[in-house]
Amino acid sequence: MDPEQRPFDGLKVIDCASYIAAPAAATVLSDFGADVVKVESLEGDAYRELFRPGGFGPDDRNYGWELDSRNKRSLAVDLKRPEGLEILCRLIAGADVFITNLAAAARERLRIDYASIGPLNPRLVYAAFSAYGETGPDAGKTGFDATAYWARSGLMDITKADHSAPPARSTAGMGDHPSAMTLFAAIVTALYRRERTGRGGLVTSSLLDNGLWANSCFLQARLFGAPVPPRPPREQVSNPLSNVYRTRDERWLVLVMLNEARQFAPLLEVLGCAHFLDDPRFATPAARRMHNRELIVILDTGFAQRDVAEWRALLDAAGITFSVVSSLDEVLQDEQARGALVPFAQGPGLTVSSPFAVDGVSKVAPRMAPALGEHTAAVLREAGYAEDQITDLHALGVVVSAAATT
Repeated sequence: MDPEQRPFDGLKVIDCASYIAAPAAATVLSDFGADVVKVESLEGDAYRELFRPGGFGPDDRNYGWELDSRNKRSLAVDLKRPEGLEILCRLIAGADVFITNLAAAARERLRIDYASIGPLNPRLVYAAFSAYGETGPDAGKTGFDATAYWARSGLMDITKADHSAPPARSTAGMGDHPSAMTLFAAIVTALYRRERTGRGGLVTSSLLDNGLWANSCFLQARLFGAPVPPRPPREQVSNPLSNVYRTRDERWLVLVMLNEARQFAPLLEVLGCAHFLDDPRFATPAARRMHNRELIVILDTGFAQRDVAEWRALLDAAGITFSVVSSLDEVLQDEQARGALVPFAQGPGLTVSSPFAVDGVSKVAPRMAPALGEHTAAVLREAGYAEDQITDLHALGVVVSAAATT
């Protein structure tokens, strides 16, 4: 494929959604060439203000908005007005994908549900995202990734530091961005079906469904009737070789040693504990689990003898599977991670690239997120509105442009 040709060049996407998963799915489409029109209210997408209580960056930029609205064009329109709905309907008639996370009741009230707008374009892929799904007793309930993905799915409980600890708190967008990839996959699957049949259709996903999928290893165990014991404190974990350990300089390492036959001896050697290789308490995986607390004390003592930089070199040389528990600032300096941090095409700074690549395809150089209504007039012209009609729509307060908001 020509590097300048991208899989979604010419694909027209309408992003009629707000924070975070559904708009992020549109962002991934845009990374591979799709033309995404961001439909906002006249007041602007609430995501524009989401992080203000926590503070913006030093230049007052909304970092979340810049991440998930890059490459998009902003159309500010009042969908509650008949003229505003007519604008959206014109866009839908020529669109390939429509994405929304408005609640089902709101979609019906605005007459932008699939039953209302699907007939306008039989080739349209209509992607509906919600907190709890389209059916069931809580289908209309509001939710965010912290409540629907993290708490309701059981992940919040099962990832506690131990069974007596408070629930683990999620971080911003932690469930939303993985869920965005699921919605992206649903859209692409529907587009593939359209290539074969000529028909679009409705695709759905939810935060709860994605949280259940993320927690599916333990859920599958329970579905088979297998017990999932409460998480013990780190000093009592059943497998000391999959645990976290603190270094002399108060940093943490996480070990995940699934190949104990190959890695246990090298681990004890780099820790200076090779004499324990002949200890019957640690001779086999079963014995190590029986004497788990004793082995954890030995490993704790060993790791406390050196700083994290020394351990990084020693463990790498010994072929031990581990990671330093990195801070955000360390991630930004991580040579391996920096390949996923790409510069904006215009303006300073980097952004996080979508998490996959297609051989022979270069992604769109990220464009800065749009100002409210920055592309209103251009989108209206493309939809067939004449200049006097655009002027009238502004005068009636049906749409706004960036110039009108300054």
